Amino acid sequence: LAEYWSIFSIVEPGLLGSPAQFRRDFVMPIEEHRDRAAIDRFRRITSPFLLRRVKTDPGILDELPEKNVVDYFTTLTPKQVALYEECLKANLESLETLDRESREQEAAGDRLHAAQARLSRRGQILRMILNLKQISNSPSQFQKEWVDKPDSGKAEALLELLRRCRQSGRKALVFTQFREMGERLVRWIEDATGRKPEFLHGGVPAAKRMEMVDAFQNNPDSEVFILSLKAGGTGLNLTAASAVIHYDLWWNPAVEDQASDRAWRIGQRRDVVVYRFITAGTFEEKVNEMLKKKRELADLAVGVGESWIGDLTDDEIKSIFSLSSSGI
Repeated sequence: LAEYWSIFSIVEPGLLGSPAQFRRDFVMPIEEHRDRAAIDRFRRITSPFLLRRVKTDPGILDELPEKNVVDYFTTLTPKQVALYEECLKANLESLETLDRESREQEAAGDRLHAAQARLSRRGQILRMILNLKQISNSPSQFQKEWVDKPDSGKAEALLELLRRCRQSGRKALVFTQFREMGERLVRWIEDATGRKPEFLHGGVPAAKRMEMVDAFQNNPDSEVFILSLKAGGTGLNLTAASAVIHYDLWWNPAVEDQASDRAWRIGQRRDVVVYRFITAGTFEEKVNEMLKKKRELADLAVGVGESWIGDLTDDEIKSIFSLSSSGI
């Protein structure tokens, strides 16, 4: 909620009081206690400045079929386990070094270099997250190699899920954050089905994008459409699909919902099922639990960002990113 104070300090200075007053009157009661009176007071103050229209509003929901969201758990292969633990160990050692440097520079009064060390620590955390995401997606993606067959629990689960979608006559959208992952999925799906799916990413020209969309919407043989989340997550009408698969998660509920809503929108005639792939036992499962709480807060107070992930403490990092037995 502190992000709201920062925004309103520019848009309407003084409306939410001082930072200390805002923490006392809103942040603590809402974030920690879900105080209904504080939530209502916050909404009354901020609602004249906010415009939010959601599909659960009366009049919109009546025109839409149901949307069901499924957390779809996958497992790591032995190779993925080994890579995951190796990557985690190396990154934790780097973080401990940066922490020590920051403390030493702070103690010596060198605030500039201490701040730089803290910034480097944040960058190291985000790089670690990126690498662990890649390992969970596909070892070949992390190692920047090309393999002809699926090499991860996620990829095997995707092919099985797509087989079931075909059997039930459902077209599917498959979202990934990574172009290199999308290119692998194109190859693996083509080998498994005999049909090459289209892949919409940032490098596709605008005219070609519309050709892809039209083919998917109107061609019965076009059963799977792969999209990068940034290029295909907004602005497209893909109601021919009634299955949406998030191969890897963005960790911003609003971004994820925008992508899912390419299928769940006016014009959709079938119930939509959204599958969120989560690698069991890894940080993906633990972060997902954290996001459930953030999604609740977003629903209470309109929206929430994703920068929090880089500010985790060492203990939180070890707790969240260490493997548990369910993933092996």
